[in-house]
Amino acid sequence: MTPVDSAKPATDPASTPMFSLHYDGWGRLVLTDASGLMHVGVETVRSFPLSDPNRGIAVCDSSGRELAWVEDPALLPDNVRLCLEDDLARREFVPLVLRIVSVSASTEPSEWDVETDRGRTRFRLKSEDDVRRLSGDRAMITDANGVRYLIPNLRGFNSAAARILERYL
Repeated sequence: MTPVDSAKPATDPASTPMFSLHYDGWGRLVLTDASGLMHVGVETVRSFPLSDPNRGIAVCDSSGRELAWVEDPALLPDNVRLCLEDDLARREFVPLVLRIVSVSASTEPSEWDVETDRGRTRFRLKSEDDVRRLSGDRAMITDANGVRYLIPNLRGFNSAAARILERYL
């Protein structure tokens, strides 16, 4: 039996991150690296969001340059892991548009009134470039606040809504 060295840290140093995460007063995610340098407005990105969503997460600056790599978030200290998970949940919030109730004008900015899987909502669209066709019969709408809305099936809309979408796609 080997004696336990009480001077040794309880956690494996390899699993301890060389960074910390927190939100600043403006709600921006901030990474503080090992040297104490603060990177404001960083984004978390899953490397394999569909096949392995709980492993391989990058923390990138606003230019997309990777600042930190997290192989397994479960090994992070609770405060860093919770901040990482919170940011991923915010980033991945994508309501499904089930029905287009109305669009205020044919010019931008326009106000959209839609029914989503999370209830009815209104948002402002800055330009027609904020509506993008995705693979298959899907489309993504990004509102003026950066909230993304997914249209899972373009063919599932009535003719009036289809005409509205056709104008943007």
